Amino acid sequence: MTVLLRFVIILCQVLSIAIFIRVILSWFPVGTPSNPFVAFVYQVTEPILTPLRQILPRTGALDFSPLVAIVILQVIQYFAARGF
Repeated sequence: MTVLLRFVIILCQVLSIAIFIRVILSWFPVGTPSNPFVAFVYQVTEPILTPLRQILPRTGALDFSPLVAIVILQVIQYFAARGF
């Protein structure tokens, strides 16, 4: 059981970092999908962010789905670290 919980903790950390990288990449014009690194980051993070975008209300040009996703991942990581 501890191996599974450790895996969940590491997965949450990696996904949080990937979402943060995606946010940073969105600030620069290098974020074209033809770049393999950018395409990989988008492929990893899109399954998490798309459902959140459908749930969250529109706020104009601001997208709060990465923030909400990171908070959810941190909560999951917290409970996994506690062994629940």
